[in-house]
Amino acid sequence: MTDDRYEQGMRVRREVLGDEHVDRAVANTTEFTQPFQDFITETAWGSIWARDGIDRRSRSMITLAVLTALGREHEIAMHVRAALTNGLTKEEIGEVLLHTSVYAGVPVANRAFAIAQQVFDTL
Repeated sequence: MTDDRYEQGMRVRREVLGDEHVDRAVANTTEFTQPFQDFITETAWGSIWARDGIDRRSRSMITLAVLTALGREHEIAMHVRAALTNGLTKEEIGEVLLHTSVYAGVPVANRAFAIAQQVFDTL
């Protein structure tokens, strides 16, 4: 593990997902899951989300579209919250999901809309 990339990843992860979420993930880490937690912190957050090529708003839109298209329902709520943190409005999130429905299918977008609505209802 590269310490600089891990530290940068932890900083970005906290900025995007919030301290509460990250603290919960860290607290739930076991000896078995530690290598995976290190990997996603260093690689996803420290290498990819930390890049300068596109802004975090754009990264959130891409992430929501891909999670929706792949039917990764257990990750959508977290990334709807992250998208709001990264400056997307509820309306923009809806547009991302609507746009995704054309290319990935109505059923997966329908479920993503329901998940997003559940997140909005808690705000």
